[in-house]
Amino acid sequence: MRNETISRNYADALLELARKSGDLAGWGRMLDDVAEAMQRDERLRHFLESPRVEVAQKNEVLARAFQDRMPRILVRFLQTLVRNRRQMLIPEIAQEYRSLVDEVEGRVHAQVTVAREPVGDERATIARELTRALGKEVVPHVTVNPAILGGVVVRVGDTVMDGSVRRRLAILRSRLVGAAR
Repeated sequence: MRNETISRNYADALLELARKSGDLAGWGRMLDDVAEAMQRDERLRHFLESPRVEVAQKNEVLARAFQDRMPRILVRFLQTLVRNRRQMLIPEIAQEYRSLVDEVEGRVHAQVTVAREPVGDERATIARELTRALGKEVVPHVTVNPAILGGVVVRVGDTVMDGSVRRRLAILRSRLVGAAR
């Protein structure tokens, strides 16, 4: 089975546990903290990766480290990952979990390209207008690319909405060239 599928399955199971606890966002933050620690702390990563360290020892360390910081069931979830030798998928599981929570809460992420850095409340306006247009809460991730000259290019999943000045000029050019023939 591919790691993406495995990560998605574990994230789905975690989502159900988090729903029962009534704290989707809180569980996501805790899992993100563990994933970030794994990516940032080389010693932790080596400890979890090492086949020389017994599973029981890894699980004991996890239990002691998180006993006062996380719900017991979340610690047991992490221990299950270790027992099934899936602990190195924690960052991917965290990413899949965030995606599932976004789906449940009707939220989508949009890659938004603009010609210049937004000022004032332009980011909020972009989010508000995209939310209205798409019928879902939109979280914009804004990047600046002066090559589009003006306007905005929005990518949500596989859908691209290109309202850039550069595209409009290209369309106008092709119409003029077509009319001249």
